[in-house]
Amino acid sequence: MRALKIAALLLAVLLAAPPLWPQQKYTYSATTNVVIVNVSVTDRNGKPIDNLKKEDFEIYEDGKLQKLQAVDFQRLNATTLPPPTQIASQPAAPKGYNPDAEKASLQASMLSKYQDRRLIVMLFDFSSMQPAEQIRAKQAAIAFLTNQMTASDTVSIMIFGNTLQTVQDFTSDRDLLIATVNKFRVGDSSENAAFADEGADSQDVSGQFVADETEFNIFNADLKLAALEDAARTLGQYPEKKALIYISSGIQKNGVDNQSQLRATVNTAVRANVAFYPIDARGLSALVPGGDATSTGAGFGSELYSGSAQRSLRENFINQQETLSTLALDTGGKALLDSNDLTDGMRQVQKDFSSYYVLSYVSSNPALDGRYRRIQVKLSPSLANLHAKLDYRQGYYGPTTFAHMRDEDKEAQLSQALLSDNPVTDLPIAVEVDYFRLAKDKYFAPISVKIPGSALAFHSKGAKQGTELDFIAEVFDARGRSAATVRDTIPLKVDTGAAGQIVRKSIQYDTGVTLTPGKYKLRVVARENGEGKIGTFETPFTIPDLASGKALRVSSVVLSNQRQPVADQVAGVKNSKKLLAENPLIENGQKLMPNVTKVFRPGQTMLAYVEVYDPTIPDSLPENFRRADIEATLAFYRGKKKVFESPSVRANRLLESREGTLPVWLQVPVSSLPPGRYDCQLNLIDEFGSKFAFPRASVAVLPPETAPPSSTPPATPAKPSGGKQIFDNDPNGPTATISNET
Repeated sequence: MRALKIAALLLAVLLAAPPLWPQQKYTYSATTNVVIVNVSVTDRNGKPIDNLKKEDFEIYEDGKLQKLQAVDFQRLNATTLPPPTQIASQPAAPKGYNPDAEKASLQASMLSKYQDRRLIVMLFDFSSMQPAEQIRAKQAAIAFLTNQMTASDTVSIMIFGNTLQTVQDFTSDRDLLIATVNKFRVGDSSENAAFADEGADSQDVSGQFVADETEFNIFNADLKLAALEDAARTLGQYPEKKALIYISSGIQKNGVDNQSQLRATVNTAVRANVAFYPIDARGLSALVPGGDATSTGAGFGSELYSGSAQRSLRENFINQQETLSTLALDTGGKALLDSNDLTDGMRQVQKDFSSYYVLSYVSSNPALDGRYRRIQVKLSPSLANLHAKLDYRQGYYGPTTFAHMRDEDKEAQLSQALLSDNPVTDLPIAVEVDYFRLAKDKYFAPISVKIPGSALAFHSKGAKQGTELDFIAEVFDARGRSAATVRDTIPLKVDTGAAGQIVRKSIQYDTGVTLTPGKYKLRVVARENGEGKIGTFETPFTIPDLASGKALRVSSVVLSNQRQPVADQVAGVKNSKKLLAENPLIENGQKLMPNVTKVFRPGQTMLAYVEVYDPTIPDSLPENFRRADIEATLAFYRGKKKVFESPSVRANRLLESREGTLPVWLQVPVSSLPPGRYDCQLNLIDEFGSKFAFPRASVAVLPPETAPPSSTPPATPAKPSGGKQIFDNDPNGPTATISNET
């Protein structure tokens, strides 16, 4: 197995949208080498020990004794507040704190203004909940605030629909909190519980000089995890322990699944001392065989008798709850699943958050290497007779800055990001990996990485603007061994005008590796070297053994809206003619660009490419007229309803370059589809062999842009095998041709 460096940076269209979560801007200053550790100390009976002083603690970092800066005790009251006399009908002003007293206390303490407070955040994910679930979540929150809130509880309320918003900052004013929850409008964002966003954000100003990241958000299940990561990062400014109660109906892992984002969210929460307490707002649910009246995936036909429909529903339900359990387990919280008493999950926070100590010290390690540092907290030997139990976080990741790193350190940073369990998601990336058969036991796996141009930082280099991009893609087999690795550094130098166009579009990097059939894990690390932002993407994939079985043998289905001349790349590495010839997506100097995010607009043409292997050819046909007969159509579904189906296409001529390979091309004008989300199904029927295959993929069609159309002249049509015309007719395509500077 060897890596094929078929790498190129190509301009692609990015649909206009505002940056994520523009409403909330948090800024705070902190000394990067000050480390805060929360420690719960209990006696042999489980009761908190509350009389310890600074000299009673010893703290070690990587085995070295550290000098404690401060030790503060958080005394949390478990007594519930008396019932409210009335519920506030109008928002009242928070009770607040005395600023002078706060400044005075901060001079002698590391604690914030929330001394002796239990910090609780309620985050309502309305994008995942149906109206009935929103009502249940709203009622549970009000019941908890009314009957269970204690004198030490200080609560903040966040919501997530399309963006993350803080609708109420931390306050102990119960009436204000209840009034805030009462203002929630049932049904807001509930359409996203069944479908992804069907258009740009309402604040989208098309045609303006803003980066377009809409397509990165639509099918990205990581968007919810990124919102949780952003919330945890915001809460990191407070040294106290924080509990984030995440109320949702599960996190469906579909579309662009990035396992690195899950780990990054967990790691950010651990560093910020935030514990997740997810609550499934669906409560105890009974899955009706075949689906209930609200189900869009109800079974029909033989599914009802074979049990496959019920298994699919159950697996989907478990999959949604799996991520909630992971978030709770890895951050020290607890998940409430399959319970109709949602307040039980909220009361769990009060049980877990008892009185504790806040320890702070200045790390003796000044290195900005980002490495993991282990923490150990002990009581002084004189207190050994207490037999105390200490509970605290076991370590943290050190700070790092890209500008101060040496070249060898930058290279080490990339390698560490590839292998580390602490992935970085500062650079948003989306990845697609496919497979095509080259020989009986040899497959080519093209890898496409898409980066929004807004994430690139260009710097002046003479008359040009420049930046540099580093990529590492490594494939691991089922045993965790490296199966293939690709490493590229690609400089990008363009004139000022072209740089301005790139930041409003996106960059696509393509490479590929050859593999044998099996199960693999792909990890991709990308870094832009302007500001040093890194993005990590990890996903499992399988290359099937197409030499076995009797079913119709097909490759991955590649959906695209663009064919691009290989010579028209922004920048790239030099590729041998042999390697270029082995890439099934390149033909006659034209490369089919996979649409990684599966998002299209009217005015584009959706292209579909698939290869059928070893199609049936009757022996009765003459030697000079041996042809296959594959019929193909593209069908688009919403739930079980077919919305559109393309005219059928017949493919019969095998490739001369690869034995037993039949290419199939289809195209559909996107204007034939109303805006929305669809299940795109490719119907393949082998007429001679009576075999069939129906691979599916989720796609989204966005509304037309209101911006003036691009002045770019239409691209020259390219003609693939089979005689079908494929047009690169993207109306918002590259507005400039940038020469290869490599």
